[in-house]
Amino acid sequence: MAQFIKVKNLTKKFPIKKGFFNKQVGAVHAVNNISLEIKKGETLGLVGESGCGKSTAGRCILGLIPPTKGSVELEGQDITHRNAKEFRALRKKMQIIFQNPYSSLNPRMSVETILREPLVIHEKLSKKEQKQRILDLLEMVGLNEGVLKRHPHEFSGGQRQRIGIARALALNPKFIVADEPVSALDISIQAQILNLMQGLKKDLNLTYLFISHDLGVIRYICDRVAVMYLGEIVETAPVKELFENPGHPYTQALLSSIPGSDVSKKIILKGDIPSPVSPPPGCKFHTRCPCAMDVCREVWPERAKISEEHFANCHLLGL
Repeated sequence: MAQFIKVKNLTKKFPIKKGFFNKQVGAVHAVNNISLEIKKGETLGLVGESGCGKSTAGRCILGLIPPTKGSVELEGQDITHRNAKEFRALRKKMQIIFQNPYSSLNPRMSVETILREPLVIHEKLSKKEQKQRILDLLEMVGLNEGVLKRHPHEFSGGQRQRIGIARALALNPKFIVADEPVSALDISIQAQILNLMQGLKKDLNLTYLFISHDLGVIRYICDRVAVMYLGEIVETAPVKELFENPGHPYTQALLSSIPGSDVSKKIILKGDIPSPVSPPPGCKFHTRCPCAMDVCREVWPERAKISEEHFANCHLLGL
C-alpha cells in the first residue's frame, strides 16, 4: 500500500500563562516529537491511556490545532503551514468523527441542516442535488428520510453517531480521524458502529486514524497500531503481531489489563502518569516501569527493530 499520511517530528506544547501580564511560566507537553506513517486504505490505531496526547495528535494532523513544530504530509504534499484558504480546500479530503455524539451535533439544527451545512460551504450544488446527497448519506449510515426534520436530542447515542459519521462523509473525504467514536456508546451499539465504519472503509476506500483507549476495539478494527505514552510513540506494529508479541513494557502492561487476557503474568503499573507540564527525563515510562534501569532515567531510547514492521523504543531491546 502507498504511503498516504506522513507525520514527522510532530510536537505540540500548550503555554501556561499567569499573572497580570499574562506571562508564560511553563508549557503542557501534549505531543512530543512523534513520527507516523499511514498507508492508503488502512486503519492505524492510536492507543494509550487517557491524557497521553492521542486526541491532540489527531487534531494537529488535521490542522485543527497548529503544531508547535514538525510536519504533516498528505499524499506527498506538506500541509502543515497552509493558509486558511488552502486549508479550506483540504477540508474536503480530511474529516473527523468526534468522541461524543451528544455534544458534537448542534442541538438547534435539524439533521437536514447539519448535513446540508458542509455542502453549502464547500460544494456548488443545487438544492435538489443537495437533497439527494443528504438522502444518499443517510442511506450509507443506515438511516432513512424520516429523520430529516428531527433534532439531535430526539435520537439515541448510536443514531447520533451515525449522523456524525454522515456529516464526516458529506464531502467525500479520503482520510478520517475517528476520535474514540464508540467510547460514549453502549457495548451493543459499539459493535454496530464499528461494523458500519468497516463497511464504509471498504466501499469508499477510506483511510482511518482510529484513536482509542480500548484495546478490544483496536484489535477488531485496526490494521496497525501505534502505542502512545505521555506524548511519545513507544511502539508501532501490525495489530496481530502487537497482541502476540508486545515489545515495550508499557504495551505489555496494557495488554495484560484486558479481561480474559492470555498474557501469562498480569502487570500492575504503580503510581500515576507523570504530569505533562514537567515530564521526566530519559524514557518517560521509567517512573512506572517494572524493568527500569539507570540508563532509562537519563536517555530516551532509540527505536529498535523487532521485525519488519514492528518497532519499539526501549533500552531492554538493545541488550
